[in-house]
Amino acid sequence: MTLTYLQFHLLFLAPPLLVLAAATRRRSRASASAPLERARVWGYDARAVGIALIATVAFVYTTPWDNYLISVGAWGYGDGTVLFRVGYIPFGEYLFFVVQPVLTALWLYRLPMDVGPLEITPAQRALGVGLGGVLSLSGWWLASTDAGFYLGTLLIWAGPVLALQWGFGWTYLVERWRTVLLGTGVPTLYLWIVDRFAIGNGIWFLSERYTTGLEVPLLGLPIEEAAFFLLTNLFVVQGLVLWEWVVRRWA
Repeated sequence: MTLTYLQFHLLFLAPPLLVLAAATRRRSRASASAPLERARVWGYDARAVGIALIATVAFVYTTPWDNYLISVGAWGYGDGTVLFRVGYIPFGEYLFFVVQPVLTALWLYRLPMDVGPLEITPAQRALGVGLGGVLSLSGWWLASTDAGFYLGTLLIWAGPVLALQWGFGWTYLVERWRTVLLGTGVPTLYLWIVDRFAIGNGIWFLSERYTTGLEVPLLGLPIEEAAFFLLTNLFVVQGLVLWEWVVRRWA
């Protein structure tokens, strides 16, 4: 029996989300009496505000891109796996837009988050923006072919976000590479595994026409899906690491 999209959420996303949320709550209570109180924004915990902002941006930015790719048939969903849709997108996928960044953010905040000076020259900023632009241009080239369509549109979509983050402070992110690597890598690996399960069990599927057919070795996950989760988790982690600097600077 094929799971529905919502059952997939309950089985694979809700448990780690609840565990991390509970751990974060206990940690917040423990730090409430600490000499240095956590920074606040608009009267709220700055990290909670950061998570809310990241989740909102993810929802707004991903919705039109996802609608478009579903509408052209880049991927679809198994019979009986979707409760209802808004536009072309199933309700479960809208839920994913919010759950994934929250899950990744809660994991990130289990890691050391030191804050130091952000030093970047105009030339370095230009380099960061340029690398994001190159990614998008590469996407335009890939998207001109059927087999490269999904991967290409993904890179077109990802490029502006990376250009913004890298242009703001890629040198700062490089200095905290361990936090960025662990913060991105662990949830990405987990989501690769559960995504492979979902595809293998027919909850959703990718178009053979619009994908390269290349897979992650050993896992058997299409590289398009692997790239999606890697890039989106990188967005979240880099965004929150930079947010931490912004908050500490303004506090």
